[in-house]
Amino acid sequence: MTVDGHTSLLGDVPFEISVELGRRNMSLRELLHLRANSVVTLSRSAGENIDILIGGETIGFGEIVVIDNRTGIRITAFNAER
Repeated sequence: MTVDGHTSLLGDVPFEISVELGRRNMSLRELLHLRANSVVTLSRSAGENIDILIGGETIGFGEIVVIDNRTGIRITAFNAER
């Protein structure tokens, strides 16, 4: 079956894509002080590479980008046929 055949059969099936921008350890005191509009800094910044996951499995890679004050991911490699 071709890629187009798969798309026509499964094109509307929803799935979750995860992109992990970073992790941070926080004390309970720091956690309790979080409020709406709090900012939690991470160790990664624009231009760094990240993994793109579906179902916990890496299916691609990307680069963190900031455009018009919004953070996004530029896909640099993608392999959905795993």
